[in-house]
Amino acid sequence: MQWTDEGIVLGVKRHGESNVILELMTHERGRHLGLVRGGAGARLCGVLQPGNSLRATWRARLEEHLGHYVVEGINLRAAGFLGAAHAVHGVTHLAGLCRLLAEREPHVRIFGALEAILDAIDDPLAAAILIARFELAFLAELGFGLDLASCAATGATVDLIYVSPRSGRAVSRAAGEEYRDRLLRLPGFLQSEDEPTAAADLADAFALTGFFLERDAFSPRGLALPAERARFVAAIARSLAVTEPQHA
Repeated sequence: MQWTDEGIVLGVKRHGESNVILELMTHERGRHLGLVRGGAGARLCGVLQPGNSLRATWRARLEEHLGHYVVEGINLRAAGFLGAAHAVHGVTHLAGLCRLLAEREPHVRIFGALEAILDAIDDPLAAAILIARFELAFLAELGFGLDLASCAATGATVDLIYVSPRSGRAVSRAAGEEYRDRLLRLPGFLQSEDEPTAAADLADAFALTGFFLERDAFSPRGLALPAERARFVAAIARSLAVTEPQHA
């Protein structure tokens, strides 16, 4: 068995003195593991960093075997993450989400979205917007997509500013006003790419996606929402606070 595909490094695990087990999110074959001989050595250490894009050839005698990878760097972007806390935490958080996906099942849309985030992750605002949207899409990929097209109570398709935590459906301003303390806020940028985004919108977005990720994706597996996600959100808040203009 042999194939070659493009993959994004999710993580590595030491295997013996000099080898590693490499975990990739591949374009055509989803999350896929394989052994890299000499992967712990200096020659490959910088290549096998989370967030890097590689061309990987996988070989095994049988399809169900772990197999071996031979890799070549395509975009070694991870070196640029080290100076930005939000980027380091963001990459770790994204890798953790991808580990909820079954191995060797294709998720082409997730791969494309992941690649787009990594290419923009040096910009805190862009990274935050893309990761919030990614979490929303990821819920849908797992079968827990939110219905944000129309109001659950009235069927209205405009002025949708809430989401019901029970049904995962949007609620309009008028229908939700009486129950606003029990509803989740729905920022406009999660519905339209043309909507401007403020820091408060990001906080609302991560509260929204975090609620459903914890309830539908992590809790059923006996897991808590990962601390790395909270570290990413906090790092974004710090970055945006520093870059916001100061007014007298």
